[in-house]
Amino acid sequence: MRRPVIAGNWKMNGTTAESVLLARELAERLASGVEPEVIVAPTFTALIPVREALGGTAVALAAQNLHWETKGAYTGEISAEMLVDAGCSHVIIGHSERRALFGETDAAVNRKVIAALAQGLTPIVCVGESLEQRESGATREVVLSQLDGALAGLDGDAVGQLILAYEPVWAIGTGHTASPEQAQEVHGWIRDRLAELAGPAVADIVRIQYGGSVKPANIATLMAKPDIDGALVGGASLKADSFEGIVRFERRG
Repeated sequence: MRRPVIAGNWKMNGTTAESVLLARELAERLASGVEPEVIVAPTFTALIPVREALGGTAVALAAQNLHWETKGAYTGEISAEMLVDAGCSHVIIGHSERRALFGETDAAVNRKVIAALAQGLTPIVCVGESLEQRESGATREVVLSQLDGALAGLDGDAVGQLILAYEPVWAIGTGHTASPEQAQEVHGWIRDRLAELAGPAVADIVRIQYGGSVKPANIATLMAKPDIDGALVGGASLKADSFEGIVRFERRG
């Protein structure tokens, strides 16, 4: 059975002091009896202080983005090596906000995935369709095209190291959540494509998160589906009690 993985994406929220307070509260709340792997992704400026606040706990640290080059004249960017140095074990790549607001392409996502893997970081690779694409019936085509682009050139061993996240753009921060059936359908398509690209054995071990207005009230019904292995949580990860409620979901079915 794939171990659930719950990641909190704090986005551009929280001063260093606020982030440290949240990290300390999470560390206390999640000190024992937690089934899922738990990851938090604060802003770049809070990475090292949050790492220190989480020291000795099982909560892992992720960054929200990276550049594919190792160093150089790339003002405002940060490399995989720098993230490892800051204490990160994971990095979110290809989030829909990066794609929509900053023009991130499938080719850029692919280069970032390769750079992350080269430094031993676990990429959390995001794919997902807009409302217009869903309403036009293009969900499968869009999601699998993004997946193919992100994984281009990777062998089975590399694919097996990834975490994937299906995040329908129309459900992010809107209060609307894909139904468990809608999410499962897309997760199933993703796992089938993984089997085509890397083989059934690899497809069976890769964890696929759902992201899109995940809350304590809906996490259990989502997690009851066979191909949903966790959640990439936005707003609900900014409060310790709601994030704990998601992490400590009770299995159903």
